[in-house]
Order: sequence, then C-alpha cells, then structure tokens
Amino acid sequence: MKLKIAVPKGSLQEATFSLFKKAGFDFRAGARSYHPTVDDPEIEATLLRAQEIPRYVEAGVLDIGITGHDNVCECEADVEEVAELTYSKATTNPYRWVLAVPKDSDIKGPKDLEGKRIATELVNVTKRYLEKNGVSANVEFSWGATEVKVPDLVDAIVEGTETGSTLKAHGLEIVDTLLVSTTRLIANKDSWKDNWKRQKTENIAMLLQAALTAENLVGLKMNIPCDKVEQVLAELPALKKPTVSPLANGGDWVAAEIIVEEDAVRDMIPKLKRAGASGIVEYPLNKVIY
Repeated sequence: MKLKIAVPKGSLQEATFSLFKKAGFDFRAGARSYHPTVDDPEIEATLLRAQEIPRYVEAGVLDIGITGHDNVCECEADVEEVAELTYSKATTNPYRWVLAVPKDSDIKGPKDLEGKRIATELVNVTKRYLEKNGVSANVEFSWGATEVKVPDLVDAIVEGTETGSTLKAHGLEIVDTLLVSTTRLIANKDSWKDNWKRQKTENIAMLLQAALTAENLVGLKMNIPCDKVEQVLAELPALKKPTVSPLANGGDWVAAEIIVEEDAVRDMIPKLKRAGASGIVEYPLNKVIY
C-alpha cells in the first residue's frame, strides 16, 4: 500500500520539509527532482506548485497534499480538509488576501470598484467577492509583481500578504480582506473513505500538528530540595503543572519537569535557581501531543 502525497514546490518547500523532519519524516529532493525520497516506504511523494495540488487531489491522482486554503477556494476543489497547519515561509501569521489601493485612491471599499480594473493571482475568489458585493469590475490575472501595476496599469489589486510590509513599501494601503488562509493537509474524498489511507493520513496529521505545537516550547527539568519545593513551584507559570517525582536514593530531593514557552525561560531559570532548584536542564522538543 502506498499513500501518494503532494508537497508544495517553491517558497514553502523547505519549510514543509523541515516540518516533516520534526514530525519524523525525512524528505529529500534533488535540485531538479519532482519526486522526493522519504524514509517511509508507505509514502510516495511528488513536488507540485501549491496552486495545482487541490485539483490533482480532487481528481484522485494524489491521495493527500499540503496546500493553502486559498488554493482550495480558488479552484473550488471538492476535497477533505484534514488538518490546519499554521506555518509559512516567513512567519506563523495567516496568509491574507487583501484589496489594496494607492494611499491617495478614491477606492475606500468594494462598492467603489464598479467599472475598475483589478489585477490578482486569485481571480475566481476576487470575482466571487465582487459578485457578493453586487459590483461589476474587470478582473485580470497577474503573473507576478502585482504591487507595481497600480496605479498605472490597474486601479486596485488583490494580493496575498503575511505582514503587509511589501504593500506598504509600494505606497499601498489595505482596504478590505477577502480571504484569510492557512496551510492545510487535504485529502481526496475516496482516499479518505479508505480505512488504511485514512489512518495513515490521520497519523501524519497528528505528527505534523504535534511538531507545530512544539515549535515555541521547551522542556525544563531540575532537582529541588524537599524543603524548597513550594518556593520553586511558585516561580513557575500558574497554569503549568510540573511532574514531581522522588529521586532514586535522593533522600531529601525531588525531580521536577515541565513544558513551558521558550521565550519565558530566560527570566524563569534565574528565579528557579534563586528559589533553590539545581541541576536545571533546558531541552528542545520535536513533538508535543496533548
């Protein structure tokens, strides 16, 4: 049995491979290869543009794929969205498709787009947005560098952004948000009904989400004298409950272990030390499953 998976080629490829690595799957691809190797004999991988993946998964050429929710919406693919995977090439922010115009534009909302020209890579979503707002406008596909087309070539653009910094650098302001998108693990409807493929897919989803959960967390373990336990535990976040156990032949000492946010550790460790903890060890986490 093989599970055929599509992995996005391009800007999201390395971030996706890195996430799979943390989840326990080692994908490797040559510079010109479209068929990565993976250290799981039950997985057969193909590299594709993220925009194409929903169509091939819907058609059953591939069982599952990693792509953006925006790509599923754009081609209206009838697929099973198995899991949301909040990661991207740059930040953990959701990817937003926004209506943007020059700062001095008279366009302040969708109603002002009547009769205007709009450039975007997300043509179908934009057309549905205009239809929803009862507006007739000319929507044209943009092959890239969409930001530079206003105001000389078009009146407005619908562009994807994580931070908005590129739009701002081109003197554009966001008027409205059409779609908020995150990366998804999607599955073919028939593959999802197959017991073996579904279980394999659910296992992959669980491990990928566990790797994402662990990204901003670390483990802390330490030794504490029994008479200092209350003081040390008081320095830990109120909502975090550590595991406390006696040391083998430890006498009046116990061991404590806890998972905490990485950015809190630099302030926490000195306080724990002053409260009486010793042998404090911080260690990275690959996966956390609650």
